[in-house]
Amino acid sequence: MTTPFYTGGCQCGAVRFHVEGALGDASVCHCRMCQKASGNFYLPLVSVRGAKLTWTRGAPKRFRSSNHGYRGFCADCGTPLTYEAPDGVALTIATFDDPAEIAPRIQWGVEAKLPYVDTIAALPGEDTMADAEAASFLADLVSYQHPDHDTDKWPPEEQR
Repeated sequence: MTTPFYTGGCQCGAVRFHVEGALGDASVCHCRMCQKASGNFYLPLVSVRGAKLTWTRGAPKRFRSSNHGYRGFCADCGTPLTYEAPDGVALTIATFDDPAEIAPRIQWGVEAKLPYVDTIAALPGEDTMADAEAASFLADLVSYQHPDHDTDKWPPEEQR
């Protein structure tokens, strides 16, 4: 049997990680601290407490968000990376190179859930290039974001 192996990192590539072993519970948290830490409606997290987490490039800077927890983030680009509590570390799901395979199974902190979150799926959806006013801007956009998965071609030549 093969041991599960996951990779991921921040937006700029300064912090990268790999996780060897089974992931724990995946969830979304609606609490106000998670909203503020992510700058979003909620924060999707997955526990790595039963697996081996290794920082393969850089390490998160940490902010003590409460008397019981820390939030890890990239000091260069600000990407939220961890929630660290007495019971272990959780990583932000979207920072994994393949986040689609990590589906949340429960919601926490629902008392702070923003009132419109459950209606977002019913909003009309459009492809990025469907925005006619932004199409010319987007057509020649060059991303400096670290690609999912490590390559030897990072960072881009113009950023070296």
